[in-house]
Amino acid sequence: MVACSRPTPTILAITHVTVIDGSGGAPCADCTVVISGSRISRVGADAYVAIPKETKIVDGGGKFLIPGLADMHVHLTGAGEPGGSREFILPLLVANGITTVRDMGGQVELLKQLREEIGSGKRIGPQIFFTGPYLDGSPPSFQPSIVVQNGREAAAAVDTLQREGVDFIKVQSRLQPEAYFAIASESNRLGIRFVGHVPDSITAAQASDAGQSSIEHLTGVLLGTSEKEGELRQEKLKKIDGESAEETRRRNRRWLHGLLDSNSQCKTDALASKFARNGTWQVPTFPTLVHLGFVTPQEDLGADWRLRYVPQNLQAIWRQGRNGQLERYGSDDFALRDEVVKRSVSVVGKMNLAGVSIVAGTDTAAPNVFPGFSLHEDLEYMVKAGMTPLQALQAATTKPAEFLGRSAEQGTIDAGKRADLVLLDADPLADIRNTQKIRAVIVNGKLLDRGELDRVLAGVERYAAMH
Repeated sequence: MVACSRPTPTILAITHVTVIDGSGGAPCADCTVVISGSRISRVGADAYVAIPKETKIVDGGGKFLIPGLADMHVHLTGAGEPGGSREFILPLLVANGITTVRDMGGQVELLKQLREEIGSGKRIGPQIFFTGPYLDGSPPSFQPSIVVQNGREAAAAVDTLQREGVDFIKVQSRLQPEAYFAIASESNRLGIRFVGHVPDSITAAQASDAGQSSIEHLTGVLLGTSEKEGELRQEKLKKIDGESAEETRRRNRRWLHGLLDSNSQCKTDALASKFARNGTWQVPTFPTLVHLGFVTPQEDLGADWRLRYVPQNLQAIWRQGRNGQLERYGSDDFALRDEVVKRSVSVVGKMNLAGVSIVAGTDTAAPNVFPGFSLHEDLEYMVKAGMTPLQALQAATTKPAEFLGRSAEQGTIDAGKRADLVLLDADPLADIRNTQKIRAVIVNGKLLDRGELDRVLAGVERYAAMH
């Protein structure tokens, strides 16, 4: 009888590299990182790290190694299944150094299938954590949703999703207070965190006090900094029968002007302090804030080079919405939109100074948000908000690991952790845009060099041209 043995894991070493380990400590120049199978086995100065025989060597001289990136707000089933995510979103995420995602609204079974295929090694992709369908009021804002209109329905929906194995409960904008607070109560009772939008019917401060773990897109946050918060909330909830589109547009403009003009530094400070005290994380999703609400002529992405990677049918939807917005709105609207973005950037900076935890996210694949690529744009906006390049980098590495309860497994470059790494041609601490200068990506121990990454991108481009 021939004894069976496990195959020897592949050993990979990146030598002479500058390691930015994500911890906040000084970078380690001329270091070696040894990877055995799917784990980091050694990290240290070149002179002190022994490299086993039969090791594949990657020369990292002049290059920079960072932990794999996380996009904490995606919708993998938002571009069509069963083929869309596999051929479009997942490859673009990996090609951009993203090795972990949090899916914030999708179909449980489809997400489980994707996670199983990646976990089994059938395909390369990021780790997936997910919420499943949204919990929302009637009519729901998006699909897939579970409509809950009272406390009993809300608690039952949380119970169902928890049994189905979701990692988080996602709340949406049209929930009424009774249902929202029942979701909070049942989630807290079961020990499963709830995340998502601040519903229009409650305040960001109430959501924080109820235990909402993360707030997406700054929903309710700018309103929470206004000294006319109550008045403006009532105006936002007002329904006017027979109102024309033009009348609605004018009313929305007045509302935004009122929001911007009534900003209170005292309320901003108080809200940021509450978030920090309660541990209410923020996921601003700057690409969505900038490109989705409505585009401006300056932000028109109609000729963007990244469109080559977006399927034709999705491009058509984006183009229709973009053209409609450019036709419908005027220069005053665009100037107002720019002011909202600037205020959002400013508020994120103030929350960061107050100690609020902030993580990177994009809302992929919302209109005008490019899977993978847009995460780097999100990091740029964090730096514009006043975060240091290191803080922005940690918002996509160590902070997501902390939020997910995975700090022992990922988020920094340490022995024993998952081998999710990105090799860069330039220093991201000197310029955060250097996270885009990717030489290689290592996903769960598998090396994808620049040639392989280019082949991945070429495959997505072919798929996009035919669909």
